[in-house]
Amino acid sequence: MNNIEPIKKPTRTRRKTTYKGAETKKTSGLVPRTSKQKEFIDALSSSNQVFVLGPAGTGKTYVTATYASDLYATKDIDKIVITRPHVAVGKELGFLKGDLQEKTMPWALPVLDVLEKHLGKGTVETGIKNGNIEMAPLALMRGRSFDNAFIIVDEAQNITTHELKMLLTRVGEGSTIVLNGDVQQSDLKGADGLSKVIHLAKKHMLPVPIIEFGVDDIVRSGICAQWVKVFMKENI
Repeated sequence: MNNIEPIKKPTRTRRKTTYKGAETKKTSGLVPRTSKQKEFIDALSSSNQVFVLGPAGTGKTYVTATYASDLYATKDIDKIVITRPHVAVGKELGFLKGDLQEKTMPWALPVLDVLEKHLGKGTVETGIKNGNIEMAPLALMRGRSFDNAFIIVDEAQNITTHELKMLLTRVGEGSTIVLNGDVQQSDLKGADGLSKVIHLAKKHMLPVPIIEFGVDDIVRSGICAQWVKVFMKENI
């Protein structure tokens, strides 16, 4: 087996973003609630790509968005990109009213809520207006490239291998990408791309941290943990 030299995460240099209305803000002081969250945060601080697996309520989205908000507040990144497939539960984008931003807003709310909590509603609204906080449907990512950005990919278990190939090759210099998903909850008829890229990363010994949350890592509520366990036992 060929050994691949680990790719060191480039050191981020403090750079002043150019977006209008940018201002220095205090960071969130992100504190892990579980040992697995600590492992996740450590991975984010040492790698520019992280794959995260686990059931709902384990803090995958919260930790990802909080970490991104800190980098944005300290101006270590210029852009936050939120994307996900449209296969998941709900209406297709074409059936939703409004322009593209209005169509994508509903599924981006879990991330936007966290960003607003740490950055403030005004900063988030300004960022969206100026394109520095962007909700980008996966289908529209082809041909684009993102530099000095933090890319959050939610519901990654519903992305095909071909789509993930396209997405992972869009990541530019100084950027970080996080794939969040639960392979047990894929809505795809065939094999999901998240499982495939994890397999490839392990097979080719790529320096990609793979964080796997379990039911015992759920922090949302006792009700959430109870039902996740029931659904897992029933294979629902």
